[in-house]
Amino acid sequence: MFFFIVGHTTLFAQGKKETTLVVKDTILSNNIDPLTPAKAAFYSAILPGLGQAYNKKYWKIPLVYGAMGTSLYFYLDNNKKYHQYRDAYKRRLEGYKDDNFSYLDDSRLIAGQKFYQRNRDLSSLFVVAFYALNIIDANVDAALLQFNVDENLSVRPAIYPNDVTLKTNVGLTFNYNF
Repeated sequence: MFFFIVGHTTLFAQGKKETTLVVKDTILSNNIDPLTPAKAAFYSAILPGLGQAYNKKYWKIPLVYGAMGTSLYFYLDNNKKYHQYRDAYKRRLEGYKDDNFSYLDDSRLIAGQKFYQRNRDLSSLFVVAFYALNIIDANVDAALLQFNVDENLSVRPAIYPNDVTLKTNVGLTFNYNF
């Protein structure tokens, strides 16, 4: 009987207190700013390379200026040579033969004009294309910086044996760790 009474008696040393359980979020929420890609593109449009600096990809800035600078150099060089050939041809039409291209006939002067004019136009197209590529790169890079790329989500190559034929299979495994 003693054990029966002692076994069913409940003693409390402290008063009961209501506790609430708070579930901790295990997924880290990154503050995603939807205007970040637009800001980076705007900065690159204002000054080439500024969007890359905004994204903290400083190693891309010399590539931007190298590509645009080289294209601009070839534009200016081809433009200068185009004007030299054009001016020499105009002087030939006026009757002068004392130009730097006295060894060329009129058809070669026209061919030189067309050659350097075409190269000048292509160089200007490359300047514009590298400028646009600079803006697109800053925009895409800023958008991709906001993606979660931790080890919990991965795709890895895997080699596993086939249970039926015992041959080796090669494939990709999609892993997601909780």
